[in-house]
Amino acid sequence: MREDQHTPPAATITPYQDGPLLVRGDFALVTPDGQTIDARRGTVALCRCGKSALKPFCDGTHKAVGFRAGTNRES
Repeated sequence: MREDQHTPPAATITPYQDGPLLVRGDFALVTPDGQTIDARRGTVALCRCGKSALKPFCDGTHKAVGFRAGTNRES
């Protein structure tokens, strides 16, 4: 639960080490001009490396190109 409102968030976004952003829950995915992108499910993996052939979705290319990014978790 969120401490500020005592309600769970509608969606969660989890950055995976050297991989995609995993989005779970009730969310809308839209283009910069406001057009809806059909996510087709309640959990999607969004590309962070910029090399996916399925943008905005992850297709695993980050592994082939050696993409590196942290999770911004404090240790």
